[in-house]
Amino acid sequence: MTHPTAGQPRPWLRELKFLAVGAATGVMSWFVLAGLVLSVAPVVTLPLLPRTARAARRLAAFERRRTGEFLGTPIAPPQPLDGDGDGDGDDIGAVLTSPDMRRDVSWLALQATVGALAGLVAVGAPAGAVQNVVIAALWPYLPEVTTTLNHPVESWGDATLALATAAAYGTVGALLVPHLARWYARISAVRLAPRRISLAERLAEVTATRAAALEAHGTELRRIERNLHDGTQNRLVAVVMHLGMVERALHRDPESALPMVLTAQNAATDALSELREVVRSIYPPVLIDRGLPGAVSALVSHCAIPATYEARDLPRAPAAVEAAAYFVVAEALTNAVKHSGARQITVVLHADDGLLTVEVTDDGQGGADEKLGTGLLGIERRVAAFDGTTLLHSPRGGPTVLRAAIPLGV
Repeated sequence: MTHPTAGQPRPWLRELKFLAVGAATGVMSWFVLAGLVLSVAPVVTLPLLPRTARAARRLAAFERRRTGEFLGTPIAPPQPLDGDGDGDGDDIGAVLTSPDMRRDVSWLALQATVGALAGLVAVGAPAGAVQNVVIAALWPYLPEVTTTLNHPVESWGDATLALATAAAYGTVGALLVPHLARWYARISAVRLAPRRISLAERLAEVTATRAAALEAHGTELRRIERNLHDGTQNRLVAVVMHLGMVERALHRDPESALPMVLTAQNAATDALSELREVVRSIYPPVLIDRGLPGAVSALVSHCAIPATYEARDLPRAPAAVEAAAYFVVAEALTNAVKHSGARQITVVLHADDGLLTVEVTDDGQGGADEKLGTGLLGIERRVAAFDGTTLLHSPRGGPTVLRAAIPLGV
């Protein structure tokens, strides 16, 4: 027989606590549901929908974490909405059309009814037992007192009946609460879990991401070929030409060959430098030497705009993932310097739930659109190649937040 360890509540108390907190969140669910209805029903209040949707997602996230801990199986969070994070920039269309948002709303309705009722039953059983015991003990001092079943207690016989009622409450609670808690936790977990993607949807998603990966790969190959053709190859051709001139000069006027040798040497040095740049663009050596945190720190320290950098709980990731995250930061910083007019940039890297998240925020003029720039589109394609997600929130007037989440288990 197992016994609860020190610091852990007994199973019955743990199940009672789960349902009791569920009753509280059930009451809160009524208010959130009312807020959602009042945000949608009158058209003039529609701009308030992102705020009420944020409250719904926070309440669902709280119960998702609590239910997962109770069942011993974490419940995966849904995909974030466009602009999710600051609460004010969510797109109204994204809130209205998100399947995960609809699942959260259906869970709110479940919690407001079944969850609240289950919690009241769980709390009412021990409360009824205690109340009837107190009535049975103090009835001589409490005139016209009645049991919880509205039976008057006017004698010790009635007091005995009150004790029997208390025992019935206790028995019902002891037998019902554990089963009720486990049953409702499983029901709630089903509604809180992300929507199951059908095989056809998953196939379409994989096809799209693989097409994006191939396109990104093709773009990268064309860039490398262009850099080698327009830069390194021209430098090497110049070296060959100068060496040919040196050969002819050595036969005619050896003294005039020295300047040509120096010119050829300079051209070879330039070719080697450009070749190193091409290699760095494929996989930066700094990632090998310093890892992702050190490599990104170097990028931030050389940024033309003042930037701060924070890395939290970063494990060593596969080389391809680190390279993708590095290029996301590099491209985001380049875009911010060129187009944002920002005075401050913040870069945050953290790992959680098997995802490496890169977040770059600037206080510039905003208005960035991945459809209008190859840099942001390149970031999206590079991240999609790993089945990752990219979210861009950039309202007019700023700030601009770029968040890329890349699975670590590549």
